[in-house]
Amino acid sequence: MAELSANDIAHMMDLSCVQANSTLEEIKNAAETAKKYNCICVFALPAHTPVLVELLKDRPDILVGGTVGFPDGGATTASKVQETKELVAMGVNEVDMVINIAWLKAGEDELVVNDIKNVIIAAQGLPVKVILECHYLTEEEIVRACGICIDAGVSFVKTGTGWAPTGATLENVKLIADSVGDNCKVKAAGGVRDRDTLLAMYKLGATRFGVGVRTAESILTGESAPDSY
Repeated sequence: MAELSANDIAHMMDLSCVQANSTLEEIKNAAETAKKYNCICVFALPAHTPVLVELLKDRPDILVGGTVGFPDGGATTASKVQETKELVAMGVNEVDMVINIAWLKAGEDELVVNDIKNVIIAAQGLPVKVILECHYLTEEEIVRACGICIDAGVSFVKTGTGWAPTGATLENVKLIADSVGDNCKVKAAGGVRDRDTLLAMYKLGATRFGVGVRTAESILTGESAPDSY
C-alpha cells in the first residue's frame, strides 16, 4: 500500500463540530481549517448548518455534512425524515444518521431497517452514513447492524458520534469492514486522535474519518494537539 500524503489524508477527513457546546466560532474555525488543508467535509449540528453552508459557499469542493438523530438515534422515524428533508433544503451534501440503538439491541430489525430506508429516501440521493455507536453494542450486534445497513442501501457504516465514551477502535473498524465487505464503505469517528491510528484504521478498511479541528491539524502537521472528539 502506497504511503498517504497529508493531502491524501485531508481528502478522507470530515471535520466535526457536533458536540452540544460546539460554538459558532469553532464552526467558523473548522470551515477555515478545511479550506486551509482541503479537507473533504465539515459537519455541524442542524441549528448551525446554515452558518456552515454560508461559510463554505466559496469552496464547493468541500462538502457540508448534516447530522440526523444526534446523538442517541432515539427520535421517531418521522422526525428523522423531517430533519433529513430540512437539511437537504439547507444545502447539505451528505447525511450522517444515528441508528436506533434501542431497537437494534431489542432485535427489532424490521423497525431499524425501515428507519434507515426512510432517511435514505428523504436524502434524495445524497450519501447516507449510518452511525452504530459501537460503544453500546456487542460484536454480534455490530455484525447484525452492518447487515441491516447493507439491506437498507447505505453508503457508509460509521463507528460513532463522538458523544459516547468510546468510538472507533481498531477492533470495531476491522469488524465493520469485514462485515460490510464491498457493499458499502466504512467511516471511523470518535477516538481517531493521531496519524498512526488513522493509518492503521485505513489499512483495516476505513476510508473516511471524523475528527475535531485540533486533532485534524495535529494529524496533518505532525504536531501534538489533544482533542475531545
